[in-house]
Amino acid sequence: MDFEGARMRYLRAGSGPPLILLHGLMGYAFSWRYTMPALAPYATVYAPDLLGSGFSDRPRGIDHTVRGTALRVLRFAENLGLASFDLLGTSRGGAVAMAVAAECMDADGSKPWVRRLVLVCPVNPYSAHGRWLAPFFGTGFGATLFRVGTACMPFLFPYFHGRLYADHHSIPPGSLEGYKAPLAIPGLFEHALSIVRTWTADLRELEMLLPKLAPIPTLLMWGSKDPAVYVSSIEPLARHFANVQTIVFPGVGHLPYEECREEFNRALIEFLTGDRD
Repeated sequence: MDFEGARMRYLRAGSGPPLILLHGLMGYAFSWRYTMPALAPYATVYAPDLLGSGFSDRPRGIDHTVRGTALRVLRFAENLGLASFDLLGTSRGGAVAMAVAAECMDADGSKPWVRRLVLVCPVNPYSAHGRWLAPFFGTGFGATLFRVGTACMPFLFPYFHGRLYADHHSIPPGSLEGYKAPLAIPGLFEHALSIVRTWTADLRELEMLLPKLAPIPTLLMWGSKDPAVYVSSIEPLARHFANVQTIVFPGVGHLPYEECREEFNRALIEFLTGDRD
């Protein structure tokens, strides 16, 4: 799909009510390789590589704030001709998904409407870990340290990737190679740095948006041993939703859609199909 000269890659599978899947920071549509086939009998699933990530273009100077990214997701949905859709976001993609839903609540009916919201280990204002680590890399010193680290990324990537799983034995075959593949395209780390520079401001804005989301049926899914976004933030986040379900997968890390994919897919399908005739 073209965005003013920049191409955004996306995958599509299945048939039925539309569902958009949003990956996390340093992820891309590869994250959903086990989710999309499971959901295909129940939904038309769209999984974009958000601009700057995966195999999409990496245009300079675009707005990488949560709201800026959310507006591009809405444009993506509009270009697909979707009048309404379900929305799933994980990690930083979860924060973007909440911003997308808030934009729809503000709309006058001209924008697509989010029917149901699924948030998987979403970045949120209540996880202490994310409040300091990502903003640190947005500082001059942190950015310099990040760039030095990225020079060694071929060696460090397996370590950081492995830390996202609670059990290293549960890492699916080919995962490391799959997540490393987009590193060959220049600009990925600059994209990540642009995101973390506005991290603190994005969290403040997200906290202000949360009350708008109360009417949307929402599912919160978390791993009990998530090292990136602490599961302790699930309760304060859940209080903002009037119709919310919560699922915590025992002994699972930040990527439950990979680490316990069968349980994850089963719970997701039950939520998405539970209110159908």
